[in-house]
Formats: sequence, C-alpha cells, structure tokens
Amino acid sequence: MKKIVTVLFTASIIAQGAFSQTKTYPIRPQALGVNFILNDFTTPYNIRTTSLASTINKKTYAKFSSMSPGLQLTYYKGLSPFVDFAGSLAGSFVQSNYVVKNASSDDQKFLMEADASLQAKLLPETYWVTPFASGGFGLSEFASHYGAFIPLGLGLKVNLFDEAAITIGSQYRIPVTTNTNGYHLMYSIGISGLIGK
Repeated sequence: MKKIVTVLFTASIIAQGAFSQTKTYPIRPQALGVNFILNDFTTPYNIRTTSLASTINKKTYAKFSSMSPGLQLTYYKGLSPFVDFAGSLAGSFVQSNYVVKNASSDDQKFLMEADASLQAKLLPETYWVTPFASGGFGLSEFASHYGAFIPLGLGLKVNLFDEAAITIGSQYRIPVTTNTNGYHLMYSIGISGLIGK
C-alpha cells in the first residue's frame, strides 16, 4: 500500500510540474506599413438617420466611387504576445460637408488623421493569419478645424515569412468633438515590413 501511495504521490508531482510549464510566444517586432484607405461617410450617415436594416434593404450604402481614397502610414510594435500598439497618420481629400457642419458640399479639402490604437490579437505571431480587434484615440485636422475621435475596428494580419505582413482592416471612427459631424468608416489594405530586430 505504501508503494502505491508513493507512486501516486510522485506521479502527481511530476504531472503538476509538466502542466505548470507555460509556452512562450514571440512578440511582434517593430514594423512600418503603408496602407491604401477608403473613407466612407455615406454609409454611417444613412445608418444614423434611418437604420442598418433600411440602409441594407434600400442599398443606400456607399459605393467605391463615392468613397474618398487616401494613404496611411502605420507604425507597429508588439507589447505582449496578444497585444500590439499601432500608431498611424492618414490623409485623404474629402468633401467639406462630410466633416464640417454647414459646409459647402462641392468643396474638397485635405483631411489628416492621426491615431494611436491597441490591437488585441486572437492568435499569437506564430500563426500566419491573425484576426484582431482594435481601439484607441485619434486627432484630426480639416481646413483649420481640429477634432478628436475614437477608432474602433476589426482586421486581419497575414504573416509573410516573418519579414512582412499584409493587413486588411475596417474602423468605425466616432467623433468626440462637437464641431465636426465626421462619423465614418475607414477601410484599409496595406503591407508592412520589419524595421527592428
């Protein structure tokens, strides 16, 4: 009986040691990316004035031709195996009435947006496809009108040989300041490459 108890006790200690080992995952190294973006002001406006169901049923969502194209530079840095920092600077030409209240609709000006976000990843860097959710805080400048917004989004990162990545994303940008009516969706696709070890 003592031998059985001793064997069970020893086996439980070995099993506990084996299960207590934690697997370590790599953290995303520094990377710099260039994204092509499309700003969609029409769809959020129609959803807010009617409803999501009405916008889809009546097909009043924005077409590609009515979206404002632009470019975005993004800096990435891993904070933990499942959380990355992303800081970006984006620019595009948009109609004034989309961003500033009571502005002329045919007047187009340059919209610059800078934001800092955290990306919560579903999978660590060892997977070649990683879905993520992002949220943060941003600032915008449009024709001497300054504003703040909250970017909330979803995305997908495709790892390319641990040297580069393709990122596809969509963000809903919610204005915080009252001088703008700039609720909009921003769609992006781009490529990033490592700039650090």
